[in-house]
Amino acid sequence: MNQPAEHATPSAATPYTRAASLPALLASRIVILDGAMGTMIQRYKLDEAAYRGERFKDYARDIKGNNELLSLTQPQIISEIHEQYLAAGADIIETNTFGATTVAQDDYGMGELAIEMNIQSAKLARAACDKYSTPDKPRFAAGAIGPTPKTASISPDVNDPGARNVTFEELRRAYYEQAKALMDGGCDLFLVETIFDTLNAKAALFALDQLFEDTGEVLPIMISGTVTDASGRILSGQTVEAFWNSLRHAKPLTFGLNCALGAALMRPYIAELAKLCDTYVSCYPNAGLPNPMSDTGFDETPADTSALLKEFASAGLVNVAGGCCGTTPEHIAAIARALAEIKPRRWPGQYRDAA
Repeated sequence: MNQPAEHATPSAATPYTRAASLPALLASRIVILDGAMGTMIQRYKLDEAAYRGERFKDYARDIKGNNELLSLTQPQIISEIHEQYLAAGADIIETNTFGATTVAQDDYGMGELAIEMNIQSAKLARAACDKYSTPDKPRFAAGAIGPTPKTASISPDVNDPGARNVTFEELRRAYYEQAKALMDGGCDLFLVETIFDTLNAKAALFALDQLFEDTGEVLPIMISGTVTDASGRILSGQTVEAFWNSLRHAKPLTFGLNCALGAALMRPYIAELAKLCDTYVSCYPNAGLPNPMSDTGFDETPADTSALLKEFASAGLVNVAGGCCGTTPEHIAAIARALAEIKPRRWPGQYRDAA
């Protein structure tokens, strides 16, 4: 894949070492992930002009809501959000790149900005982590790779079950480009998250495999799916057991669930993964179910969410905990306090496998 000069492949002779301590950290305590980026951006009440900034003030289309663009037009806001989560106790923060693929950005006519968005977003997260890292508490920047608005498994046309609005190859190319830019920007690991279509996730993981082969750098991978309703299935129809078995070949550092149902309704599915997975389990739920009348769009307070996750942790179900939609630095601080003294989940053969 041809890349512009500023996107050149880093030397394979320079080993990626920042994330080397993550497995030992995960084995020693429950690791804290950050909370929602979108919820925090909403607190700034940005209008169309703020999203555009000076650079895009004459852009022909409305772009309010394109949160990934803010890494270019309002980088100080993204940095502030990262730092608030780090100050709250997050060990891992996510780059502002959930929708920073060409597939997603084409909805705004900004697909050509995807590389720049990812590089800049990774740099912002990396700088925040460097600012807050100490020898006793290193911080890590996870390159956030979202599902895209399109699905490779489901028809967008109820009258044509075989129709698709994206191909596996289109997804692979978009994910490769995004991941390469995130790596060049300095992320420590990748987080393939909010997976509602396993085939989309396979395209992302295939792209990551290719990237590691091309660059000689191998970064840890976190995988997180989303159960969309009480059926216990992701949108493309798989149970959590099938979901795990479809993606376990990637040998992820962590595997888990986020978003969707909130912690209370997520518990049986996290418990199932805790029994199945021979790797670390992550859980970062929404702050309950959506409520448009709430300030954050969700009902749960920091005390509510942290109490639920404390119960998960006390039951030996999780290794990584954080928040998704509706969660804030206050939620993350409460989660960090509630889980601080609880031992992380272990699985049979953990130390034998590590040896």
